[in-house]
Amino acid sequence: MRILLTGANGYIGARLLPILLEKGHDIICMVRDKRRFREISDFGDRVTIISGDLLKEETLINIPHEIDAAFYLVHSMSSGNESFEKLESLSAQHFADAIKKTTCRQIIYLTGIVNDQRLSKHLTSRLHVEDILKESGVPTTILRAAIIIGSGSASFEIIRDLTEKLPVMIAPKWLKTKCQPIAIRDVLAYMEQSLLNQKTFNRTFDIGGPDVLTYKNMLLTYARVRKLKRFIVTLPVLTPKLSSYWINMVTSVPYSLAKSLVQSMRNEVVCKNDQIKEIIPRSCLGYEESLKLAFEKIEQNSIVSSWKDALNQGYLETDFMDHVKVPQNGTLEYKIVMPFERSSDEVFENIWNIGGTRGWYYLDWLWNLRGFIDKLIGGIGTRRGRTSNVQLRAGDALDFWRVLLADRKNQRLLLYAEMKVPGEAWLELKIINKDQRNCLYQTATFRPYGVWGRMYWYSMWPFHAVLFKGMAKEITRYNPKALISKLNT
Repeated sequence: MRILLTGANGYIGARLLPILLEKGHDIICMVRDKRRFREISDFGDRVTIISGDLLKEETLINIPHEIDAAFYLVHSMSSGNESFEKLESLSAQHFADAIKKTTCRQIIYLTGIVNDQRLSKHLTSRLHVEDILKESGVPTTILRAAIIIGSGSASFEIIRDLTEKLPVMIAPKWLKTKCQPIAIRDVLAYMEQSLLNQKTFNRTFDIGGPDVLTYKNMLLTYARVRKLKRFIVTLPVLTPKLSSYWINMVTSVPYSLAKSLVQSMRNEVVCKNDQIKEIIPRSCLGYEESLKLAFEKIEQNSIVSSWKDALNQGYLETDFMDHVKVPQNGTLEYKIVMPFERSSDEVFENIWNIGGTRGWYYLDWLWNLRGFIDKLIGGIGTRRGRTSNVQLRAGDALDFWRVLLADRKNQRLLLYAEMKVPGEAWLELKIINKDQRNCLYQTATFRPYGVWGRMYWYSMWPFHAVLFKGMAKEITRYNPKALISKLNT
């Protein structure tokens, strides 16, 4: 079958793609930037890649006429845009109009459970998208899921952060809301087995695991699995806004996503129409089993995709690959050239492992302080860490940076800042052999926005002078074998 996959770079799409390829399907991946897909995907030579932005109808002419089915895996939940409902409707309408012109026989849409009478803005928006897709005239299969549990999912990361970091939690009353979580592998199985299954045409299904739990139960079950003692006190005075700020400060999710999740968590998300079980019989994993499986993937450093790497969080434009060429004009620069005697491969291994669990080699508390300040002013902070301790790809989130280039062969790493600063910032680390001697070139480049940007740069200069020089020294002297041993433990 010839299948169109939208959102191929996203959390679900990146995991669905290899499953579809394994089944022998011909896959057309529609992405906003081909360069990023080629950087992060191991399947670039096995799929057809087309460029398309669902908010720009004119770009959808690249969708082939001859397709059998299409997966719609696009949403704006974490965009931070107040008019996200209009954006989601516009994207869905453009998609529906484009699909009507093809030979497509089925649209499959993954969304959230919407069984409550008073829905949050985001769940209401998702429901409206369902209606738009159904009106396309193409047989549509709607799969509605509650919380998806899997390594790298936003829901799992929130549960993980809250439980691991807080022995005692003062929580809002919505922690008593019921939910029916489902494992990511079960979501993917339902999606793949719905493909051109005529029994699923023009139907809507709720999909969930076997356990119905409150959010409080989910946190305490996580604690039990991790052998942690945790206490939760629920208070009615914590408003959704306060709860969003609280989640933003304690976990790795940005405020925009925290706000969306909190609003939706007030709605009970339990399966009512689970007739999918009659069409696709499946014994789904329980919540505890899903948690254990997620941790297996984390321990094996085999996280396929993560919400952290999404580009729709309001911090960076989707054409971020355009920043790979660091500007030369109108910029300020702080460069360090550090000669070293040890193997260049060993030093680059230190560069490759930077950030996340390892940290930044020198004065980590200053990096964490900068991340904390960034959180206070509405930024992302450093809690995102990195998706994998052993792998880096263009597009990956790395603390409050975005990876633009991760080139092992030429020993070069280029990062672009997503923290809130009055300008644009790059950090480049590369190894060059100069005069028959290996040197680490570490360059911080800043393009200021006006006078305030320049004032910011010069006020930070004393910190940069100490921090970056110390970091370069540590990178060139640190034993990467000791680092790998530390990360594994």
